Amino acid sequence: MERFAVKGIFVDTPAPSTLRVRDGYMLCEDGRCGAFTESVPAGVPVYDHSGQIITPGLVDLHLHAPQYSYCGTAMDLELLDWLQQYTYPEEAHYADADYARAGYGYFVRDLQHSATTRACIFGTLHTDATLELMHQLQTAGLSAFVGKLGMDRNSPDFYREPSPAAGLAETRRWLDTCAKEQMLHDGPVRPMITPRFTPSASDEYMKGLGELAAEYKVPAQSHLSENPSEIAWVAELCPGTKYYGESYSRYGLFGGDVPTVMAHCIYSGEEECAAMKANRVMIAHCPTSNENVIAGIAPAAKYLRGGWRIGLGSDVAGGHTLDLFAVMAAAVQVSKLRWRYVDQSEAPLTMTEALYLATVGGGAFWQDFGEQVGLFEPGYAFDALVLNDSALHNLRSFTPAERLERYAYLGKGALSAKFAQGKKLF
Repeated sequence: MERFAVKGIFVDTPAPSTLRVRDGYMLCEDGRCGAFTESVPAGVPVYDHSGQIITPGLVDLHLHAPQYSYCGTAMDLELLDWLQQYTYPEEAHYADADYARAGYGYFVRDLQHSATTRACIFGTLHTDATLELMHQLQTAGLSAFVGKLGMDRNSPDFYREPSPAAGLAETRRWLDTCAKEQMLHDGPVRPMITPRFTPSASDEYMKGLGELAAEYKVPAQSHLSENPSEIAWVAELCPGTKYYGESYSRYGLFGGDVPTVMAHCIYSGEEECAAMKANRVMIAHCPTSNENVIAGIAPAAKYLRGGWRIGLGSDVAGGHTLDLFAVMAAAVQVSKLRWRYVDQSEAPLTMTEALYLATVGGGAFWQDFGEQVGLFEPGYAFDALVLNDSALHNLRSFTPAERLERYAYLGKGALSAKFAQGKKLF
């Protein structure tokens, strides 16, 4: 059993409105948090980061790994045009094994050195490329759920599966390979059923994906109510559904027995919201992406304070950065705009709530699989970030809460160290 201690100023959020600050030592035993203490037992090695802020590792509930190659560009179109002109052509390149290996190499390298310790990730429709991504993430020491995309309609001929049967056969091959390599239910990197969104997956394909999720007992992820044009399109494609979420729920891909992450949920109405809460659907709030592709402002404060399950997503490359501290700042900023211009009954998010979303909020998805994530409490996974904010020092002194806020907003800090499941990544 590996045992060590880390010294510093530990900051976490036991409740959305509570920022807990403790200066001392956190013991780590076999990848999990032990006791918090003011001294260390003899013989226990110490990583001494005295005076530095230490937060839990951050959880990215929604991002697209193959889009990372053009991250920070192509911000001039709304969602549906953006997909056709930029996304589908780039993702199609991942049919080439060398391209996939190199592209995911850049992505995993930068994710490893980011603030993210856990993520829910979209791949492409290519089985072997998706396995390549999973292998690289595992080697990097990160924890992730990864999805092979399901797409058989409303995309270019060069980038869609030839039929529902062919797509389902490849999805089964992918899941069987995960099982053979002990990645189905074991290990830090596991599969996740991933129809891109309802317009990309026919009823037959969606039905088969729901059956595979139930058969293999794996979770699911997709997009929901991101854009008004998208919602109208789903209503045309799925007559008889009362709201967008029903296009998933009628095939068992909307929470309940299949834990599910749905990204965005900007325009979800009362019935859809009630179904998400009842089925314990996890909402991935993606403020940077919502700004860039002109989607809107999700009611994140309402979801958080009203009892929905919600965390944050970078949504690269709709979002322009992997830095979840920047996403935290954006979540606070756009909630202020929503309060000012949309709904003055919904007070803006605070930075403490944003940290909660990025740690405990997103980490709750892993609790569905027996892992406690997002706090410095005994038994929780030791995922931790040591923040180096020395570049932000000036004549003033700041409290730990102020230092965290400046780190998120100013974007000039760095990480001194990063731990994932008790393993020091750097």
